[in-house]
Amino acid sequence: MESARRWLGDTPVTDPVDRRNAPFVQVLLLFFCVFVPLNKSLYLWAVLSGRWHGRSMLAFDVATDLLMCVAAGVAVWMIRRGHFRRAVSLFLGTVLAAMVAIYAVIDVKNVAVEVFPLMVLALGGLVLGRRALWSIAALQVLGYAICLASNLLGFVPEKQPALVATGIIISTTGAYLLIAIIVDRTVAALREALAESIAKTNRLEREMAERERAQQQLVHAQKMEAVGRIASGVAHDFDNVLNVVLGYAMRRERLADRGAGALVGALEGVETAARRALAISRKLLNFSRQDSLRPEVFDVAALLRDIEPMLRQLFPAEVRLELQADAAGLPVRADRGQFELMLLNIAANARDAMPAGGRFAVRARRAAGAPAMELVLADDGSGMPAEVRERVFEPFYTTKPAGTGTGLGLAVVYDLVHAAGGQITVESAPGQGTAFLIRLPLAEDAAAESAMDLAGGHA
Repeated sequence: MESARRWLGDTPVTDPVDRRNAPFVQVLLLFFCVFVPLNKSLYLWAVLSGRWHGRSMLAFDVATDLLMCVAAGVAVWMIRRGHFRRAVSLFLGTVLAAMVAIYAVIDVKNVAVEVFPLMVLALGGLVLGRRALWSIAALQVLGYAICLASNLLGFVPEKQPALVATGIIISTTGAYLLIAIIVDRTVAALREALAESIAKTNRLEREMAERERAQQQLVHAQKMEAVGRIASGVAHDFDNVLNVVLGYAMRRERLADRGAGALVGALEGVETAARRALAISRKLLNFSRQDSLRPEVFDVAALLRDIEPMLRQLFPAEVRLELQADAAGLPVRADRGQFELMLLNIAANARDAMPAGGRFAVRARRAAGAPAMELVLADDGSGMPAEVRERVFEPFYTTKPAGTGTGLGLAVVYDLVHAAGGQITVESAPGQGTAFLIRLPLAEDAAAESAMDLAGGHA
C-alpha cells in the first residue's frame, strides 16, 4: 500500500496544489478504467441474454464508454509525465462530448438519473477552477437542450409528452445549476483561503529575512564595539613593533660597520616585527568584517589560544586572565567569528564589573555523560542581584549609565548560543562575582575523530 501511495505521488507536477490532487485524480481515472468496462460487461450480458431490453442504442453506448475509458487511460499517462491540467481537461472534454452525444439519442427520463454530470462538475470545479466549472455547466445545459429537442421532435425510441419532457429537463437543469453554485462557492472559498495562506507565508518569509539581516547588522555593530574596546591595546602592540623597527633603523650605521651579516640579522628582526604587526592587523580585520553566518567545525581549545591576545588587550593590567581547556579537543559547529564575539562580549562585561581589578577565568571542558562541550566564563567582580540576573539576556536591558552601554551584548550572546543549538545559564550574586555556563553540542564526526586520535595516542 505504501509503495502504491509513493508511486501515485511521484509525478513531475510543478504546481503544489495540482501535485497534491494528482494522486486522487489518478485513482479516480484508474477506477473509471476498471468500473466502466465491468459495468458495461454486465449490461451487455443482460441485454444479449434477453434479460434487459436495450438493443437499439447498444453499439453507440459501448462506443462512447470505450472512448471515455481510453481518455481516462491517456489522462493517467499524461499525469505521469507532468501534464496534469491538460490530462484532466482531456478527460473531462471527452466525457462531456460523449454526454452531449448520448443526450441526443436517449429518453429524457434517463437524464435525471445520470451520475456523470455530478462527477464532471465536481472534478472540473475543484481541479481546474471556476472558469472550467461554468464552462462545463454551460455544456451540460446545452446537452439537456439537445435532449429535450430530440424528445420533442421524436428522434428517440420512447418519446415523452412535451410537458413531462420539459419539466424533467427544467428540474434537472435547475438541480445541476444549484450544485454548480455550491461547488463554485466552495472552490472560491478554498482558493481564497489558499491565497491568504500563501500571502501570509510570503510575508513571514520576508519578516524572517529582515530579522536575519537585522541580526547580522547587530552582530556587526557588536563586533565594531569590541574592536573599539581593544583598540588601545592594539595601538600599544603596534607601538612596540614600531619601536623595534625604529631601533634597528637608528643602528643602521653601526650595523653597516659590522658588515653584511649584521645588516641581514637586523633586517630579519625587522621582518619578524613586521610579521607580528601584520598578524595583529589581519586578526582585527577578519574579526570586524561583516559576513553572513558561516557555520564550521573548529576546536574551542585552539580558538581560546588564538583569541587570548585580544582578551588580554581587553583587560587592564590589574585583571588576571586565566585560560584552561581540555587537551583532548573540543570540536563544535558554529560561526567562528560570532563565537569570538560572544567571548569578547562576556569578557567586556566582566571588565566593567571589576574596575579595581580581579580575575577572569575561562574554562572549556567536555560535559560529563553527554556529547557536549561546557564553557565557563567567570569573574570575581561585583555580581548581580536576582532581579538583574533574571533580565540579563533581554535586549536593551542595561544597568550601566547612559551612553556607556546598549544592553545588546548579552542578548546577542544568547541568540548566538541558541543558533548553534546550545544553552546558556548565569550564576551571580552581589559581591560574589558572575559565572556564565555555555553548553554546546560537540560536532559528531569531528568528536569521533578526536576520540580515535586520543585513543591512538594512548595505545
